Amino acid sequence: MSKRNHFIERSIIGGLAFFRESVFADEYASIKGFMQFRDPRFKALAILLMLIMVLIVKNTAFIIAMYFFCLLLACSSGIKLGFFLKRTWIFIPLFTVFIAIPSIFSVFTPGAKLAAFNILGYTLIITREGLAGSILFVMRVAASVSLAVLLTLTTRHTELLRVLRIFRIPQIFVMILGMCYRYIYLFVEIIGNTYMAIKSRVGFRVHYRKGQELVTWSMANLWQRSYQLNSEVYNAMLSRGYTGEPKTLDEFSPVAGDWLWIVFVIISFVIVVVLNVSGKI
Repeated sequence: MSKRNHFIERSIIGGLAFFRESVFADEYASIKGFMQFRDPRFKALAILLMLIMVLIVKNTAFIIAMYFFCLLLACSSGIKLGFFLKRTWIFIPLFTVFIAIPSIFSVFTPGAKLAAFNILGYTLIITREGLAGSILFVMRVAASVSLAVLLTLTTRHTELLRVLRIFRIPQIFVMILGMCYRYIYLFVEIIGNTYMAIKSRVGFRVHYRKGQELVTWSMANLWQRSYQLNSEVYNAMLSRGYTGEPKTLDEFSPVAGDWLWIVFVIISFVIVVVLNVSGKI
């Protein structure tokens, strides 16, 4: 087996494993932690208020403090820090870093000179304003993504869907989210099994034209199976009384800790909004 084929196999298997772990991490919602003990309605409202604070405040120090507060909540909820950082920094925040890099230069953000260097005869100047704006942008995205991931990791998907309906999110959107969450794992498994089946039948050395045919066939087959499964599952759910409303076995019942938590967040939100309007942060 060539190194290239070995790399492709590892990429596919690793990507599927990462995606599976990212989407299906309900075990964190089942452990005993600070956020897991909170009522899902209060928890979602608190995360929403903290997201608004991160979005409206333009003070970098405050957003960094919010980010570390989110990490503290994750650790107090029994989430491994390495696991949480991988799920929050890969893709969106990391991509944001590459977007923010050009804005640190004077060509895009004029301002006070912070550093300068030459590349191929061109002088690039990093400005203080550009660097500060880039850090603010990246940390705002990182804090927002971290808060959203914290909510999804510490809340069962059925409870989260029910909370969305309580907040008057249209039923069609909640139903689509629920269906995607339930059956995307099945499609991930189909992709992995299809790759293993092809490898076991044609081996590792395949002409590029044959490879194109295999990829095309796999895409068409996955589409056909997903379309058929969609009809079968929907009819089965209708026959069992499905109405589109998510249901949970446990009723939401807030305790004293939930009220203290939401009161703390609301008071913090009001203080931040007042300070932000007055220009103090």
